[in-house]
Amino acid sequence: MKKLLSVFLMFMACISATAANTVKIKTLAAEADLQAVSESAYLVDYNSGTVIYSKNETERLPIASMCKIMTLLLTFEAIDNGELSLSDTITVSAEAAGMGGSQIFLDADKPYEVRELVKGVVVASANDASVALAEQIAGSEDLFVSEMNEKCRELGMADTHFSNCTGLPKAEQYSCAKDVSAMFSALLKHKGYFEFSRIWMDEIRHDGGRITEISNTNKLIRFYDGCDGGKTGYTAEAGHCLAASAQRKGMRLVAVVIKAPDSKSRFGDVSKMFNYGFANFENKLIVDCEKPLEIPVRVEGGKQDCVRAVPAESYYGFCAKNEKLALEIDFLPFESVKAPVKKGDKIGTLTISKDGAIVKEIDVLADENVEKQTYFDIVKNIIENWSLF
Repeated sequence: MKKLLSVFLMFMACISATAANTVKIKTLAAEADLQAVSESAYLVDYNSGTVIYSKNETERLPIASMCKIMTLLLTFEAIDNGELSLSDTITVSAEAAGMGGSQIFLDADKPYEVRELVKGVVVASANDASVALAEQIAGSEDLFVSEMNEKCRELGMADTHFSNCTGLPKAEQYSCAKDVSAMFSALLKHKGYFEFSRIWMDEIRHDGGRITEISNTNKLIRFYDGCDGGKTGYTAEAGHCLAASAQRKGMRLVAVVIKAPDSKSRFGDVSKMFNYGFANFENKLIVDCEKPLEIPVRVEGGKQDCVRAVPAESYYGFCAKNEKLALEIDFLPFESVKAPVKKGDKIGTLTISKDGAIVKEIDVLADENVEKQTYFDIVKNIIENWSLF
């Protein structure tokens, strides 16, 4: 079936084609002023993956506790896949409880809910909780680390290798700002992460009534408007590190810095990058998953002839503020959609293109149920149509 819908969207603001070149020059000039003091830095638009700023983004460096981003990613994948539940109880091993560095002081051979362990990792960067989760998911930390490296290959993280799940100094453990951004962006897709990432202060309760008070190592959660997630890291070798995300007016930014000279500098660099991104760029809503498409899809053999169609996800176009944005959207429904149709069934595809190149493909789903036509429905239709003659 040929395309039923082809819409050419042109967003006009107050700039001309000539002014578009001015925007590019302005961006480069602003980047010169933006220079991070951290050894490596990276700023991207989360929705489109557009790189806004970069500095030594593929340089292989130790990243300290930012390794726990991958630990959390695998944990939330296990939770979302049903392999693990936040309400599950884990008996902490002596090895996990004995981890040094940042910890929530878990008791060996005592039970803890997965929820408490995840909170300990996200909020307090707890090494003991990280190892406890790794052992539960994979059977041992070594096996879990193998899964971490496999996930690196899946995400295309070519400049990363993990040797443990905590980020404590160990040979052959490194990453880069670009790869950290990739794994952190993958973690942000798990909505359950935000249940913990926004926590500023909380406590961990131990068997017997002992309490460990914790506070978020990512200070931007409290002090930067829109910041709702992040992971810090520090060792003498890695310096001060931070991956963080902030969202304003529908645009989410992801920023990473590695080897800042001090803690204040890492928060300063990320805040500066966020400020620059929000001040100069925006996301424009191109496809809204809350709104059905204007043209329904025909259904064969159904109690109704057509079914409402809705995009499976929203899509935002990234551009400089006041820049015109031209995109072409093509809707290609399936050649044959037969009843019965259930709400949520895939019935076509939206293709979004810019300058002739595909930038995004989105599944189109049925927005309602369509029951299969019965024998009596067929007879009724024949009678009704016959009466028209």
